[in-house]
Amino acid sequence: MKYVLPILAFLLFVGTTPDRLSAQWIDDPAMTTLIDAGIRDTYNMKFEDADRAFRKVVAAYPDHPAGHFFLAMVEWWRILIEIDDESRDSRFHDMLDDVIDLCDDRLDRNERDIAGLFFKGGAIGFQGRLHANRKSWINAATRGKEALPVVMDAAEIAPDNADLAFGTGIYDYYAAVLPDRYSVLKPLMMFLPEGDRARGIRELKHAAEHARFANWEAMYFLLQVYYGMENKPSAALTYARKLMEEFPDNPVFHRYMGRTYIKLGNWERAASVFAEIRSRVQKGKRGYSAKMEREALYYLGYNAMLRKEFGTAMKHLVESDRLSRTLDDEPSGFMVMGNLRMGMVHDLMGQRQYAVKQYDKVLRMPDFRGSHDLAQRYRKSPYAR
Repeated sequence: MKYVLPILAFLLFVGTTPDRLSAQWIDDPAMTTLIDAGIRDTYNMKFEDADRAFRKVVAAYPDHPAGHFFLAMVEWWRILIEIDDESRDSRFHDMLDDVIDLCDDRLDRNERDIAGLFFKGGAIGFQGRLHANRKSWINAATRGKEALPVVMDAAEIAPDNADLAFGTGIYDYYAAVLPDRYSVLKPLMMFLPEGDRARGIRELKHAAEHARFANWEAMYFLLQVYYGMENKPSAALTYARKLMEEFPDNPVFHRYMGRTYIKLGNWERAASVFAEIRSRVQKGKRGYSAKMEREALYYLGYNAMLRKEFGTAMKHLVESDRLSRTLDDEPSGFMVMGNLRMGMVHDLMGQRQYAVKQYDKVLRMPDFRGSHDLAQRYRKSPYAR
């Protein structure tokens, strides 16, 4: 559901629009250099450096929406790495409202102003995405509906723009896929153009390969699509590797790489990734949170169990569970499955009494992906590989 909106992240700025439109962009090589540097700093969690770069753009061109939009994108990544913290939400919406106001001023003067259309569509889309992350589905879908005609107007003006293909690709893909998964969207989609799953993926790939500024965000969306929606982990891994090569300090891309290796059954590589993630948490690297350490410990423990390193497995699983008890208001999936794995390790070590206690704990927790069935099964008959 969080991917429903036509989000134009890090949208085009100069260079890819037709010559007849170039006058509507900031024609300033120094600003282009600042934008490039700011985008890379944002993805690499160097938020203060990115803020400085984009503020220079705002200072030089205060009436242009670009600098304001990119500043909001830095705020978006601050939210993304601590997604459960809602303290920045109001500021983010206010920043995007300012972008929309600047765009409306331009569109009042010229309804075909390409910068006004692009950045307005992007700002509305990002507001919708945050609503979706907060599970405010109606608000999310409403903002997406408002963004669509803006995006389509821009596409009519600049049909060959590779950056624009990012926004249209997202719409095509999710308009085709999500209504079947989320019935709340079906009434809203009745009044919008039909999506096209295959065309959406083609457009996203085109943006990933050819877009001037949206290429990295297009790769990130393809990573999410292939990992979570298409269930093609090999394709997801391709994009995870590319993104990690370019932005080695990004915890979101780092975690996706580890999870993708797990989907592929490559536990050796996955364990290496999650060991590095845990190390970065302990070093206090930005974005590497206690939740990421909890996840890393769980997977390291499960990998050790598979390798019959039972002492190490139990150590990691106990540490993961300890973190869960400080992080969870209600038992999370990691807490539930961690306790189940502890019971399985006790069984493999011949410690049946302790194994049964763990299975009883799991049965007192919410059922997570069949955890109750497994706990009941192993309570009756000891787990054995």
